[in-house]
Amino acid sequence: MQATSLGHAGILIRCRQATIVCDPWFVPAFLGSWFPFPRNDQLDAELMAAVCAPDYLYISHLHGDHFDESFLRERMNKNTRVLLPEFPTDELRRRLTRLGFGDFVTTRDGEELALGDELSVAIHVESSISDGPGGDSALVVKDGEACLVNQNDCRTHDPRSLARHGHVDQHWLQFSGAIWYPMVYDMPVEERRNQARAKIESQFVRAEHYVQAIGATTVVPSAGPPCFLDDELFSFNMIDGDEVSIFPDQTQFISRLSQLGRRAERNIPGSTISVANGAVRVTHPDKDVEAPFSDKRNYLRTYQADWQGWLEAERLGWPRKSAPFQPRLAAWWEPLLLRAPRLRSGVGGLCLIRSGDEAIVIDFPSGAVRSHADEVCQFSFDIAPELLEKVIGEFAVDWSNSLFLSCRFRAWRAGAFNEYLYNFFKSLSVERIDRAEAEARRRLGDQESPSEEIQLGEFTLERYCPHRKADLSVFGCIEGDEVVCTLHGWRFRTSDGTCLTAEDRKLQIRRTQ
Repeated sequence: MQATSLGHAGILIRCRQATIVCDPWFVPAFLGSWFPFPRNDQLDAELMAAVCAPDYLYISHLHGDHFDESFLRERMNKNTRVLLPEFPTDELRRRLTRLGFGDFVTTRDGEELALGDELSVAIHVESSISDGPGGDSALVVKDGEACLVNQNDCRTHDPRSLARHGHVDQHWLQFSGAIWYPMVYDMPVEERRNQARAKIESQFVRAEHYVQAIGATTVVPSAGPPCFLDDELFSFNMIDGDEVSIFPDQTQFISRLSQLGRRAERNIPGSTISVANGAVRVTHPDKDVEAPFSDKRNYLRTYQADWQGWLEAERLGWPRKSAPFQPRLAAWWEPLLLRAPRLRSGVGGLCLIRSGDEAIVIDFPSGAVRSHADEVCQFSFDIAPELLEKVIGEFAVDWSNSLFLSCRFRAWRAGAFNEYLYNFFKSLSVERIDRAEAEARRRLGDQESPSEEIQLGEFTLERYCPHRKADLSVFGCIEGDEVVCTLHGWRFRTSDGTCLTAEDRKLQIRRTQ
């Protein structure tokens, strides 16, 4: 088995029996904000021919840096068989069908599916609303000689399940950030910098837990970071290390894994990794594999210059405001809010959207979307009119994917992170809001009985994190007077279990006698 990096989360897996292309991403995503890093627009023709006509296609989830709609529509052979995760909705299948794909191989969550001649796959699904109502997934491929886990940025709560298919030879996973916090938040620069550093540490620790749990022969850092070539966003690239950014490159992660005694492979688009009888072989394309990392600023500036015309055209393509926003948002969102009383109570306040000369309030307690009447709001977003027009005009049902990941907005909040607010913005259709409401009911209804208990340092605590049921025997650690769940960085006071990251998420904990 050979696995060739296509950049970011993209992989071409070559087995004796077949080829599988995973998450091919080539067209910049999220309103032209994210570009693959290192760049993958210079792959040789022979490799690209194999990418465009594989035996199987696997799309892990619907985010734009994994589901490249333009590339799939214009370049990918539509006769390719699609390995379909068992998501709770069929959005991915519908989207691919509209692009012309029609040969789908349906899988069952976590179960191996034989494709013939010793080739098998298993797709593990994460379906929390936090992953977007469409879900996220990880792929396991076995060809009778080797096993590869493509975890990409799937934050599975049970990493050991990915290793239950046999010894893993290659483990491809995300280590870098994929969020807009804290870069876009209105807070003092030094506070944002400190929050970014804490986020990076949390990301690394989470990835290290996955590495240790899966125990692969070698690890391949992938699925990030992106780079930002628009001048307005260029400061989000981590070059000197002092930037307010959550996007470190693979050199830092590889160094940390080395200190843990774990092997990891430096890779650029076109690099091929194979493992046979425990021996790892890596070949790189005829390019300077060190240049993207050792001379990063000049590398990015050259990359930027090559794409400047595309960036200018992208901006010119954003629509002008066609009509007042408030009536259109009210007509769209108020019926959804009516279907989601528990989600609304989870938000529990007012959210202000400012765009041009309009100030619009989402009144979650009452379920109304109205003009701002100068009342105090608990959350706010400042969004350029052309971008708000774009997401309204496209009826974008997941603003995390269509707007927020672009980092082209400003945000503020009065208190702690509120996941119900963002779950609303990820759930702007009847299908999605009903799932978000069902999850809110589960979480905000009757208190669940505490889970089985574990020992962590000097403390006895429930085994599963109240946030997304991560196993704290795997992801939990004690930092000072706090328990940290490293899967998502949530923190709880050891004194009483109070959650310091969000409201209404108490951890059952006591000091062991």
